[in-house]
Amino acid sequence: MTSNARIDSLQLMLTDLRMRNEPIRHKAAFRGCQPEFQALVSRLIEQLEGELLDEKQRSREASRQA
Repeated sequence: MTSNARIDSLQLMLTDLRMRNEPIRHKAAFRGCQPEFQALVSRLIEQLEGELLDEKQRSREASRQA
């Protein structure tokens, strides 16, 4: 598969969201919004995973047609 900047960027963003960023999580806990923060992170991960799958599918289809 050829390199695809959108796939690469989605994978990097997912990696970043999945890593524990302690300073940000500490701020969320201090402000009393840790559950809400984690729910947003989970939603973003799900959304980006869906976009990544769609982009990979489009890339495969484009390479088959070429």
